[in-house]
Amino acid sequence: MISTGFEVSPPQADTITDYDERNFVTYLRLLDAVAEGADWREVAAIIFQIDAHAEPERAKTVYETHLARARWMARAGYRQLAIQR
Repeated sequence: MISTGFEVSPPQADTITDYDERNFVTYLRLLDAVAEGADWREVAAIIFQIDAHAEPERAKTVYETHLARARWMARAGYRQLAIQR
């Protein structure tokens, strides 16, 4: 396993975390990839630098948990950013 700088699962807080702020662009890239219909294995390789063939469970978990957090940011978290600015 190679360390990529990403947690297996981002923090699941009701507020934006430091991790969220560091990975804001990652979340946007994930949402764009999903909107374009990209295969999750390709997304895991490109964004998270995880080979889904070598580490399928880890790749899928990192992809799914970060996508869920990206969707939360798009649905609710962005409001906190607007208030902070």
